[in-house]
Amino acid sequence: MTETLPDTPILDRLRLDGRRALITGAGQGIGRAFAHALGEAGASVAVIDRDGDRAAAVVAELEAKGVTALALAADVTADDAARDYVDSVLRALGGLEIAVHNAGVNRNSAAEDTSPREWDEVFALNTRAVFLGCQAAARPMLAQGYGKIVNTASMASLIVPHPQKQAAYNAAKAAVVQLTRTLAAEWADRGVRVNCMSPGIIRTALIEQSPDLAPLVAQWLEQIPLGRLGEVDDLQAGIVYLAGGASDYMTGHNLVIEGGQTLW
Repeated sequence: MTETLPDTPILDRLRLDGRRALITGAGQGIGRAFAHALGEAGASVAVIDRDGDRAAAVVAELEAKGVTALALAADVTADDAARDYVDSVLRALGGLEIAVHNAGVNRNSAAEDTSPREWDEVFALNTRAVFLGCQAAARPMLAQGYGKIVNTASMASLIVPHPQKQAAYNAAKAAVVQLTRTLAAEWADRGVRVNCMSPGIIRTALIEQSPDLAPLVAQWLEQIPLGRLGEVDDLQAGIVYLAGGASDYMTGHNLVIEGGQTLW
């Protein structure tokens, strides 16, 4: 038996022309890089961020590249936020095929010092908002029989990063991975693929400008086999793959991009 190969070239199968995407936490850092990647691959992109000015700035960058883009300000932890931003995307872009739930937070406190309020805040954004976002995005996707959902988890779902203390964050991101697997199983037979990405330590302003985290870089570099921190562009090809037709036979997967740090 000779396997049949698709007529469409592989690079064309990575194109996202005609697709409509939303990304939460897209006003800076990893989310901003995701917005540029999906836009450059051909998708129309809704940039969602708590800071509306940041979202608008990213939209201006995308429009300068010829990408159709929409800025939306939203606190994704609010009960109705996901329903509202999905409805806004459907009205403005005419549909939704790709949803990337990327907004997150880390408080970096020792377990014995983590208050119930801080624990709840970390889970509200990193886990609860991801579930509500998946739920809202899945409704039109299930109705049309197709969709790609990608959730941002973390290397912290696989190992306990150190020396920083972050019990709430580690637990919340591990929950995102199991949530992703659960939704993937529930929706597999209805055309909706659900995957997640687990970045390692990515060099962003959050690290560089933090008095607590910046001094830890030298120790982190000793833990990473590739010998450097990740850059946001190291994640861009992965998000394009997970968002497009080339990954149609993948669901419930955690794509780990961490320079080999989980190997040791």
